[in-house]
Amino acid sequence: MHVDIFLLKDVSDELDIEPFKAWRPDYPEATFETEGGKYLCRREVEKMSKSKYNVVNPDDICEQYGADTLRLYEMFLGPVEQAKPWNTLGISGVYNFLKKLWRLYVSERAISEEQPTAAMLKTLHKTIKKVNEDIETFSFNTSVSQFMICVNELAAEQCHHKTILEPLIVFIAPFAPHLAEELWHRLGHNESMAYAPYPVHEDKYLVESEKEYPVSFNGKMWFKKSFPADISVKDIEAVILTDEQTVAQLGGSAPKKIIVVPGWIINVML
Repeated sequence: MHVDIFLLKDVSDELDIEPFKAWRPDYPEATFETEGGKYLCRREVEKMSKSKYNVVNPDDICEQYGADTLRLYEMFLGPVEQAKPWNTLGISGVYNFLKKLWRLYVSERAISEEQPTAAMLKTLHKTIKKVNEDIETFSFNTSVSQFMICVNELAAEQCHHKTILEPLIVFIAPFAPHLAEELWHRLGHNESMAYAPYPVHEDKYLVESEKEYPVSFNGKMWFKKSFPADISVKDIEAVILTDEQTVAQLGGSAPKKIIVVPGWIINVML
């Protein structure tokens, strides 16, 4: 006999007998052969099947979390061509993501017409680029992951800029259409977002203007310092030698050698 995990007591393998009897109309008079007063079950991971009574009704998920959550969660489980175990515990993570997305648009802080920062533009356009590449290969699970990263970064940057949030919600619409349409109208649009142009990334916003280097002394990292992306190795060495943290480490001595791997690391040999 297969039973749902929710008919077990807490997180144990013991069957909760009374709820089990009420589970189906032909079980109220059932008797159980117990060991020490307990009926213990063996756990199995099975594909959903009506014969095993482990089917999850999507209507129940939609009623509790909304259709967009179910839609996103099915994409997030993994590659579409592969079979995946169904675990409703993972739905809350997608649901929390959608709530965080909502808070970007609906909060005490009004949507602004201000110009976004370079960091915000980079976050948006790297997301557009990545997700469009994922869509071409049907990698919807990594698309959802990128959306989560994007929303986290914009939230950290306290983004409330219309020029960022407007294309973002159009871009998310194929994944969460109901939420996206509502937020689109809250941005002041009367027509459906189906008429909005689909966002395309611009490479100019993805160009690195600077690079952060870890600065090590004899192979041990002490601090990090940012440099322009096009700076020469010679200029990096000159700046590092005059940095107050380097001066403190040298203690008046000259370094034996400075190793600079462009775009990667700086190591000062004492």
